[in-house]
Amino acid sequence: MAKEKTCYVCASCGYETARWLGCCPDCGEWNTFEERKNIPTAVSKTAEKAARYQNTRKAEPLPLSDIQEKHEPRSTTGNEELDRVLGGGLVPGSAILIGGDPGIGKSTLLLQTASSLSDRMRVLYVSGEESAQQIKMRAVRIGVRQDRLYVLPENDVEAILDQCQKMQPDVLIIDSIQTMVSQDSASAPGSVSQVRQSAGAIVRYAKESGTSVFLVGHVTKEGSLAGPRVLEHMVDAVLYFEGDRQHEYRLLRAVKNRFGSVNELGVFEMRTEGMVAVRNPSETLLSQRARGASGSVVFCTLQGSRPILCDLQALAAKSFYAVPKRTVGGMDSSRVALLLAVMEKRAGKKLYDQDVYINVAGGLALSDPAADLAVCVAVASSLMGFTLSGNLSVMGEVGLCGEVRPVAQAERRVAECVRLGFTEIVLPRQNLRKIPPIEGVRLTGVDTLMQALAVIS
Repeated sequence: MAKEKTCYVCASCGYETARWLGCCPDCGEWNTFEERKNIPTAVSKTAEKAARYQNTRKAEPLPLSDIQEKHEPRSTTGNEELDRVLGGGLVPGSAILIGGDPGIGKSTLLLQTASSLSDRMRVLYVSGEESAQQIKMRAVRIGVRQDRLYVLPENDVEAILDQCQKMQPDVLIIDSIQTMVSQDSASAPGSVSQVRQSAGAIVRYAKESGTSVFLVGHVTKEGSLAGPRVLEHMVDAVLYFEGDRQHEYRLLRAVKNRFGSVNELGVFEMRTEGMVAVRNPSETLLSQRARGASGSVVFCTLQGSRPILCDLQALAAKSFYAVPKRTVGGMDSSRVALLLAVMEKRAGKKLYDQDVYINVAGGLALSDPAADLAVCVAVASSLMGFTLSGNLSVMGEVGLCGEVRPVAQAERRVAECVRLGFTEIVLPRQNLRKIPPIEGVRLTGVDTLMQALAVIS
């Protein structure tokens, strides 16, 4: 009897080799090679079924001017926040990958979306993790419609494609892609080769049949999607759920979207009835803001096309350590350290013996450089012990020389502040020149950090 041949596959990138290696030469990761059995080269049943959906007509090169422009119609999912992140709705034949930590609400959101879409489309919800009874229990708990929603507890890709061929669904939901099994690979479910083969067959079916596909993806402990990197290249959109499971708010971001902007943000609130869209996140994030306390300032950030007001808090306290502590939540700690150095050098604020704590209330993660001035103002307020006005909002980028630089889309930020009743706004002077006067609102332009601190103190 012939000896069964094996190979070694990197669990991180999918690189194959005939012998075990400590370090993968392709991705550089250590101790990621797993032993796999070589399968015969004959074409598997899953590959044959996937080939049915491939276009047999040979393509020919054409001038771009001869290609007719086609506007893909979009279908609303019934969820305003999900539609916003997708770029306006669901495109036929699109493949969307949704990732996030366990228990963050991926399955709950997709079950609600499937129920909403089932009123006007054929929807098939495939689960490789839960039984039909478990899905039924969740549906009853969150109160979704069940009469036209079809559920298939299956993890065999071949069986799923068979059912799709019979039912011809308009929307297919796979929960999750790491549990799917393809006969093209002899490895265990969740491995690199299984995820690649299963996702490839499902995406090919989606493109040829025009079925919109949602794929749920697990994430690693580093926060990236589990499986091969090619998985993100296969799909049209990659969405990430963010937020703490102990926190009521969830954020949905797009890191890739072929049909819309990648900067949009969807805000949800986890309740007993499921994931509820937060239509006005600014009011929600500021509803529990502390009044009359030092170190708290309101800042308007832009998440895609959406302006959101958030409460940026700072606390400066006498340090009893040889090296003062710098603890930051919701921002880049290196950026905060830079701003504290600018405050000490350019504004004369002594922070070398102070522990400084920065927090963005509500669970938002800020990467907007316009938050620089708000951080400096909040730290100065806590350090000097004065309270900022409850109607004050601050925005501006701070340079190493202490200058305040203009921010992007200042008009939209100011309009959001005015809409929520803020009557004092400090912003860069270059932005102020382009904004007309607003009745009842005092707009103050500053050129340097020293000017800003003198205005608010």
